[in-house]
Formats: sequence, C-alpha cells, structure tokens
Amino acid sequence: MEVLRTPDDRFASLDGYPFAPHYLDWQGMRMHYVDEGAGPTVLLLHGEPTWSYLYREIIPPLAGAGFRCIAPDYIGFGKSDKVVDDDWYVIERHVESIRFLIDGLKLHDITIVVHDWGGPIGLRQVVDTPGRFGRLVILNTWLHHVGYEYSEGIRLWRQWAGNFEPGTGDLPAGFVVVDMNQLRLDDARKERVRAAYDAPFPDARYKAGIRRFPWCIPFGQPVEGNGADQDRCFQALKSWTKPAHLIFGDRDRVFTGEWQQRWAAQIPGATVDTVSGPHFPQEESGPRIAEIMLGYMKWA
Repeated sequence: MEVLRTPDDRFASLDGYPFAPHYLDWQGMRMHYVDEGAGPTVLLLHGEPTWSYLYREIIPPLAGAGFRCIAPDYIGFGKSDKVVDDDWYVIERHVESIRFLIDGLKLHDITIVVHDWGGPIGLRQVVDTPGRFGRLVILNTWLHHVGYEYSEGIRLWRQWAGNFEPGTGDLPAGFVVVDMNQLRLDDARKERVRAAYDAPFPDARYKAGIRRFPWCIPFGQPVEGNGADQDRCFQALKSWTKPAHLIFGDRDRVFTGEWQQRWAAQIPGATVDTVSGPHFPQEESGPRIAEIMLGYMKWA
C-alpha cells in the first residue's frame, strides 16, 4: 500500500495556526493531532475536505479557559499520512482510527465537537462508548437514517465529485472558500484560507481521501458510507441524557436550519444556537462558537 506524507514546508506559513504537531502511529501510518491546553477534554472532529486548521479560532479560547483541546486530522487529511489508493477510504476506517486515538490518549469525560463527516465518525464513538463522553456539540452535520431527505446541494456535490476517476481527480480542497463564496470574508483572508486548505495536497495523488468522502455518502454507497451504523446511531441519540447543543451556520444549503431544529427535537434536552456562516461556520464565526460553548453550555 503506497502512503504519502505531505512535506512539512507546505505548512510553514499558515495563517493563524501556531499549534505544535503531535503524532500517533496507526497501522504503520502517522496520524497528526493538535493537543493544546490542560483540563477536561474537548475533541474536535473535522469533515470534508478540511482538517484541524478548521478549529484554529476555537481552540485558543477553550484552551485559555482551562480545557484540553484535541483536534486530529484523519488519515488522508491535513498533516496525517495519505493512502494513495482511493478504495482504501471507507468510513469505518476513519471510525477505527479515531477510536484508536481516543483509546491511545486515554480520553474520558469528553466534550465532542463534530462537523460535516465528523458527525457520522464522532457520534459513532459516542453511541458505542457512551461512558467516555459528557457533552455533544453538533455543528452543521447529519446522521443518515431512514427518511432523511438529502438536499439537492449534497446530491449535486456527490455527483460532481464522483465524476473523477480514482487516482486522478484533482478535487480542489480550497472549495471551502473558492466554491462556497457565501463566506463573508475579505478577499485577502479568503486567499489565505484557501491556501491553507490546499496545503496538505501537493497534487492529485494526495487527494484520495477528499475524493472518497462524497462518494461514500450513504444514499449512494450504503456499505462504504456506514449507512446502517449511522441509522443505528441516530436512533440511539434519541435516548441521550447528557447535554447536547446544536450550533449551525445560518446559510448552509446542505444541512439547513430546518434540519437542525428537527434533529434537536429528537435528542432529549438538546438546545440550539445559530451563528453567521454557511456550511463552514467555523470560518466566519469561530470566536462566537467558542463563546457559545464556554457560556451557554455552562460548563462546570
């Protein structure tokens, strides 16, 4: 199995990402994570095609308030190693690697923050090992289940991304900004952010992971996308008894405010907030999300 490692100099000049790297070895591959602060654990999981850079404005306020922030990069993303073979990437492998990280770092009483594919990957950990988790913070994401209505936006995204041949699709990671120009950022910051999301991927060989996430969406690939397990987790959260807070960007065309309200109504005691932003509200409202977590969640 061919594995690539992004050269360190690709990350040398990132805007607003001062964190020291940390690594675990998982199945012979190097998995990167941010580890900042000390105290109760906050585990922050990214989605597609982002990496721990997504949480750069959320980590410092939390760490400064006395929390330990762990933000991993999945295999194929960020500073973690990248398997070249597209077929290697199925959702269960990401689930396994994050479980390895949680076990390896001996994390407990975790507040988990999930976004995009971080929802199916992270909420699976919550359902399978509920004793490790104390709080849920759910950003724009979902869990596949019977009756879920996928938006036209996500269907078109899967169709477009699925047109690439394995090993050749030069999917632009910078679409976070370039192809989602709903972000209300000035042009200079947009360019810096675009460059940061492109940094892990010198060429198309490195991009198997970001090509495969949209392909794995369960309405198209129920096995590779862990459709049955996602449904199981969705049903299990209807019995969740600990704090849960859903914070969604107010302009997401993929995971809408209507979906946020419907989902919150099915998790006992769940509360909601809305912040300014499209599908990636961390880019527009990172400090506000941190403020909500520290204030409205009323952490002890």
